[in-house]
Amino acid sequence: MTVTVFIDGAAGTTGLEIADRLSTRGDLSLVVLDGERRKDPAARREALNDADVAILCLPDDAAREAVALLASDTRIIDASSAHRVADGWTYGFPELGFPVADARLVSNPGCYPTGFLALVAPLVRAGVIPADWSLTVNAVSGYSGGGKALIERVEADPALAFRGYGFGLDHKHVPEMQRHAGLAHPPVFAPSVVRAFRGMVVEVPLSLAALPARPSRAVILETLHGFFDGQPLVRVHDDMPGELLLATAGAPTDRLDLYVATDARETQARLIATLDNLGKGAGGAAVQNLNLMAGLDPLAGLIL
Repeated sequence: MTVTVFIDGAAGTTGLEIADRLSTRGDLSLVVLDGERRKDPAARREALNDADVAILCLPDDAAREAVALLASDTRIIDASSAHRVADGWTYGFPELGFPVADARLVSNPGCYPTGFLALVAPLVRAGVIPADWSLTVNAVSGYSGGGKALIERVEADPALAFRGYGFGLDHKHVPEMQRHAGLAHPPVFAPSVVRAFRGMVVEVPLSLAALPARPSRAVILETLHGFFDGQPLVRVHDDMPGELLLATAGAPTDRLDLYVATDARETQARLIATLDNLGKGAGGAAVQNLNLMAGLDPLAGLIL
């Protein structure tokens, strides 16, 4: 039986990424609202309630409004941040053990939290990092993650190369990071954007000498390897990177790569995740969750 899918917000950056991944799928039927029907509340309500699965690629308030339109058992994947720490919603990061396949309401992870949680959650669960430890996360993303307004701003100004933000330390991703990593304290989050369309580097510095367990690089790698064993989209690298680069026009990917760098005495470490903010950080994750919820090949349509 073909699964019907409606992307509410299909004209946005994430919606376009998802539609592209689904365009050649014979096991799915995509419901498309053309022209003004995309903004017609009655047409949207009908599409939402008739679909087997609806993917919400909307601002937070609009995503909440879309959920309120439901009068059927349509399953939802919300790509906004509206429900990432909401009760009754399953967090859509299956590699961390969340039961996506059986869920009706799934909240897609944020792009920055995807990298942070992949690095930190396994180490907290294993006791390598105490749950009450104070953490910082430094991250840089391609400008496509800022949506149409930032895309237009960057592409209209050739001199714009770097944008730091979130200086109020109240970024909406922080509660998501804290809750799903199991942390007692919110991490200090320093996000930024560079003149690359897509791609992302997320880094968590650690003082290994100060940690109670004083873990070695080998212990950290062993923990990450054990946690993500058998997960085809997550790759833990044993080599220590000499450099990591973002290209201004990088190729799309739905992979997530993890690195551990330490000094020679292993007193300090830099935990690093690289991913595509539009791939595993957004559209690719939504397609992966859709596959799981529909009982299909988890990797179907993904860019490996």
